[in-house]
Amino acid sequence: MHRPGRRHVTIVTALAAATAAAVVATTTAGASGPKEQAQNAIKSGKAKNVILLIGDGMGDSEITLARDYTVGANGRLNMDKFPLTGAYTTYAVHADGTPDYVTDSAASGTGWATGVKTVNGRISKTPGTDKAVPTLLELAQKNGYATGSVTTAELTDATPAVLASHATDRSCQGPADMAKCPSDTIAQGGPGSIAEQSVNHRADVLLGGGKQRFDQKVTDGAYKGLTVTEQAQKLGYQVVTDNAGLQNVTAGKPVLGLFASGNVPTEWTGKPAAVGGTDPQRCVTSNPNRPAATPTLADSAAKAIQLLEAKQKQRHSRQGFFLQIEGASIDKQDHAADPCGQIGETAAFDRAVKVARAYAAVHPDTLVVTTADHGHTSQIVPLEATPPGMSATLVTDEGQQLKVNYSTNTPGRSQEHTGTEVRIAAQGPQAYRVLGVTNQTDLFTTVREALRLR
Repeated sequence: MHRPGRRHVTIVTALAAATAAAVVATTTAGASGPKEQAQNAIKSGKAKNVILLIGDGMGDSEITLARDYTVGANGRLNMDKFPLTGAYTTYAVHADGTPDYVTDSAASGTGWATGVKTVNGRISKTPGTDKAVPTLLELAQKNGYATGSVTTAELTDATPAVLASHATDRSCQGPADMAKCPSDTIAQGGPGSIAEQSVNHRADVLLGGGKQRFDQKVTDGAYKGLTVTEQAQKLGYQVVTDNAGLQNVTAGKPVLGLFASGNVPTEWTGKPAAVGGTDPQRCVTSNPNRPAATPTLADSAAKAIQLLEAKQKQRHSRQGFFLQIEGASIDKQDHAADPCGQIGETAAFDRAVKVARAYAAVHPDTLVVTTADHGHTSQIVPLEATPPGMSATLVTDEGQQLKVNYSTNTPGRSQEHTGTEVRIAAQGPQAYRVLGVTNQTDLFTTVREALRLR
């Protein structure tokens, strides 16, 4: 008689426990109740669509800080309402495969995009031999899915780059930025810069910042002398630069949205942390340096979903879409020790999570996953603490004071990532795979199995 192995028993027990927990949990996303959501979340079948949401640098401290400030210590963000939650490890590797305990966004993104860990700074290439590895976006395209990438960073920044390019170093963003990637240049038979590769892939939707990279001129190959933006137009892209343009694009044709020269400006602002702390402050929730015509991350996410779904309907395709959505400047404001900028970007990301979950509530064959690429520096500390680095005191929406500490580097220098595990949460087909403590590369397998990518 067959006797189930320990791993089988463990998985079944975990699923049963997770189902029970999810049935008890209260959630407000969608029309279905928590019991139905829990049942959908543990289904192991095929997903028609996958929406992967990445909060860059969004460790548990960053989530808790945003929750405490915006909805209260006992409140819940949209990202808190997924029926199944686990954690995954984020380490990178050295060239010889040994662990590098603190990752950057290039190596961590390569982990989930390809299922292969690599060295810090590298984009979807192997750690030792520097060979390109197929990405989820490439596999999804090969299998007939519509594909998209949305970010608040430059579209050539590490997290969006890992899906649609292969580069020896993450700095090789445009044709003029290839100093660290000589073998990747078109002149040497390589695929070109990250910007060139991104449009050559002809992903259906690319929305973010980084216009300065796409304004650079191609130096070799079929598009020599054109800017990368002009190359994109030759490839059939509709190029838009503001929210009005985005809302007016034609479904079925690829879209390149470039909403800022560099990173998309943050939504909130305030006083950064300082040595010795700051006076208690409320955050300014309308950044005067953010143009009014700039789409929010939620706007871009909603439009991307609409465009991807419309394309597949026009093609009468049985396949759906794969979409990655990144809240990039949680990380960037953490580096800058700017708690208000950081909280505002986390709140903006959380609204994009709401958009994704609302879509999945109507389309339960959609796997939605939210996670981070790595942890970061911010810590909530007692008001009486005197941190050796920089700190800031905030007055939350509950009217209480909260102190945030930034001490992962010398004051005045960019604050650093941390090597902690981070949250991963999910709903929909194959969502049970996020339970427990997994590896970042396991997310690649989760998405690949959900979409049955070959």
